[in-house]
Amino acid sequence: MKIKILLAEDDSDFGMILKQYLELEDFEVSWFQNPEDILPVLQSDFPFHIGILDIMMPNLDGFSLAKMILKTKPDFPLLFLTAKNQKIDRLTGLKIGADDYISKPCDPEELILRIKNILKRTLSSETITQYNIGSYILDTEKLLLSHPKEKIRLTIREKDLLLYLLKFNQKTIKRDDILDNLWETNDYFTGRSLDVFISRLRKYFQHDNKIKIQSLRGIGFEIDFPKN
Repeated sequence: MKIKILLAEDDSDFGMILKQYLELEDFEVSWFQNPEDILPVLQSDFPFHIGILDIMMPNLDGFSLAKMILKTKPDFPLLFLTAKNQKIDRLTGLKIGADDYISKPCDPEELILRIKNILKRTLSSETITQYNIGSYILDTEKLLLSHPKEKIRLTIREKDLLLYLLKFNQKTIKRDDILDNLWETNDYFTGRSLDVFISRLRKYFQHDNKIKIQSLRGIGFEIDFPKN
């Protein structure tokens, strides 16, 4: 199966270089310089496996485009390109539901590695698709966390993190191990993004006070997911 990439990048020189490099890696790339041209595609058969979106684009910025895509395709994996090395841009992207980000000018090999890591998670098959977590049910196929009081649509990154925590139920997990295994990099920004995802999971589980995701300063997290 040839992987189809949606690329939204208004810079003609950078976009062409990126497209050619990705195609050398045997990806099929649909490059849009005008992000608004992507909108009609959302209403038809959406053939892509992953999207790479530049944040700073005229008429329609990457964040707004991502929200439109995820509204229609909630489980679609996204990677942001940003020329700004600012924490707020990175955190905003992660809060929207992006799986990763990379700063421009980016190292092509690093970009390829990040794409493959995302695809490895999103295209991998899982034998078990449903998990009981206290009074919640996690459906990994539908990316749905269900409770009698609400249903929560998860991002792929949230689902991956939750599955990783489940592996170490009622144990202590080191922050570095999570970052090395899921983010595959360990720096200030990935550490902060992990905190964002942990806070989000705690909020999702607010209807069951028996579920614990406790932070251990300087170490990591202590997990307690009761099973029914």
